[in-house]
Amino acid sequence: SQYHKMYRTVKATSGRQIFQPLHTLRAAEKELLPGFHEFEWQPALSNVSTSCNVGIINGTSGWTSSVDDSPTETVTRRFRYDVSLVSALKDLEEDIMEGLIEAGMEDSACTSSFNVMIKECCDGMGDVSEKHGGGPAVPEKVVRFSFTVMSVSVLADGEDREVTVFTEPKPNSELSCKPLCLMFVDESDHETLTAVLRPIVAERNAMKESRLILSIGGLPRFFRFRFRGTGYDEKMVREMEGLEASGSTYICTLCDSSRAEASQNMVLHSITRCHEENLDRYEIWRTNPFSESVDELRDRVKGVSAKPFLETQPTMDALHCDIGNA
Repeated sequence: SQYHKMYRTVKATSGRQIFQPLHTLRAAEKELLPGFHEFEWQPALSNVSTSCNVGIINGTSGWTSSVDDSPTETVTRRFRYDVSLVSALKDLEEDIMEGLIEAGMEDSACTSSFNVMIKECCDGMGDVSEKHGGGPAVPEKVVRFSFTVMSVSVLADGEDREVTVFTEPKPNSELSCKPLCLMFVDESDHETLTAVLRPIVAERNAMKESRLILSIGGLPRFFRFRFRGTGYDEKMVREMEGLEASGSTYICTLCDSSRAEASQNMVLHSITRCHEENLDRYEIWRTNPFSESVDELRDRVKGVSAKPFLETQPTMDALHCDIGNA
């Protein structure tokens, strides 16, 4: 109504229509939100509906609750992952076409093998409590999961070398960062976080095995996605990879060194952790095949005591920067 008032005033006083009428703004907005463009997956994504026009959905949808699950104390909203990726690619349509022209590539020869690199980020946004107001009882912390399209490359028919047609000029800017899911949850609440992110992980895994057919520049083109979880801080990496929290004896998200070892050895650190290994260790922790005591078991798994549920890429963390500086 505020906007409408301004619209009418300006139109009446100046006789010029400089603001768009509200309905045209709404229509323009619809095109920018996920759920507007047609697309198809080949093969179809497992456990994901095939409809394209999916807007904002409840963040816990797609999460099948078992008998002993208590209902999650959270309010969460998200877009479906594949629908958001389509929307992000359509935003880049002009850039991709320009990139093809600049690389001197024949438009019709570049339809089948586009590769898209996606950087994923997930972080707590701190305290968002209502200062006064009686909203639903939810945690007063928010976690946001988002992604950035880092690059788009293409392998033209008959060529053997990939050509990059788009690279994100400001990969760390919040402007290139597309929000996917917002949830009222404390980032240290492992159970709720896994409950909300698990459907996203399932969609992500399904997309790794499939390819997207989407019209870019008037021709249907095939896209494959590579996901890199490099936008997490150490706290979130620990959370996702099932490590103990930062007060643990095992201080590192990249290697198994303990506090004592790290203080003795400032130089020789190699990256020894990977997602698969953390999964194996969790199985050992869960089953305790050698019937060890808790301390022995903990030493064997090096502090992996929860189930890792999202593959992160081990990248340089603040601890190793500190060690390097020291």
